Amino acid sequence: MSTSYVYDPLYLEHNRPGHVECRERLEKTMQVLQERDLLDRLVKVGATPVAMDSLLEVHLQHYVEQAKQASEGGGGDLDADTYVNNRTHEVALLAAGGLLNLLEAILEGQAENGFALVRPPGHHALPGRGMGFCIFNNIAVAAKYALKKKGLSRILIVDFDLHHGNSTNDIFYDTDNVLYFSTHQYPFYPGTGDWNNIGTGVGEGFTVNVPLPAGVGDDGYARIFDELLYPIAERYCPELILVSAGYDAHWADPLGMMQLSATGYSYLARTLRQMAEELCRGRLAFTLEGGYDLGALAYSIAATLQSLLGDEEIADPLGPSPRPSAQVDDIILHLKGVHRLV
Repeated sequence: MSTSYVYDPLYLEHNRPGHVECRERLEKTMQVLQERDLLDRLVKVGATPVAMDSLLEVHLQHYVEQAKQASEGGGGDLDADTYVNNRTHEVALLAAGGLLNLLEAILEGQAENGFALVRPPGHHALPGRGMGFCIFNNIAVAAKYALKKKGLSRILIVDFDLHHGNSTNDIFYDTDNVLYFSTHQYPFYPGTGDWNNIGTGVGEGFTVNVPLPAGVGDDGYARIFDELLYPIAERYCPELILVSAGYDAHWADPLGMMQLSATGYSYLARTLRQMAEELCRGRLAFTLEGGYDLGALAYSIAATLQSLLGDEEIADPLGPSPRPSAQVDDIILHLKGVHRLV
């Protein structure tokens, strides 16, 4: 089976010079993918704007109109971190729609797995307002679409961005149709994602937050995926795995203090691919969230795609972190107890 990707040059048009969430993030990524001849090995899926009924499954009508008006009015700021320019609304619709098109290709058997190389990112965008560089919550829109339009009933969302995906967490907090699993530096922006946030009502136990101290690196993340995520996923038996893929936990990223490398990210992707093949016929879709060192982002995405393609060896020009890594033994032991893995 093939690995697909979504990319559209329009994703570059949402931009503000000097902001870390900038067009150069995808420009550098596409350059590296071309230089490594990876694009020739992938099946391209076209991007189209998300249908309004799908967007409104997650976002409130008044906010969608507000974002549109702000964009059509020339731009501005939705909050202290989140900008809008005159193309943002159009680009944000295309970002959510691009992920939906990738999801369709995977669910219809045209691809086994894939990566939506979209921006702006999404996992902080609340139903009624933009937040944390995010306009619309792309992965939540995709999960709602799979539940409502494709008849799925168990979706696993894995979020390995540096920051907790507060909006995704909240949207699915009271349901067992989506299991949300997040690793994130804590306490850190946006200040959410404590270990005791495990869901409510029928959703109790279907939110798994793994708050991490600064400094966790490749070995720690690998252990968390192997010892926490994998058994939780096996117990849940998802029909689809969606991934909020943030690369700001790389040791070179300017916004975080974690120690992952491109090699470490390749291990996470390989583990997720194996998990999907074992549990849900390989159905696995990544969508881009954070990552703000251009080289670290591009090399880590390339490593991720190589793992999705089945490559055993990946190139990591930046190499491992030069700093020691924090231990995760106590975190794993505690969360095994919380989520009844012991």
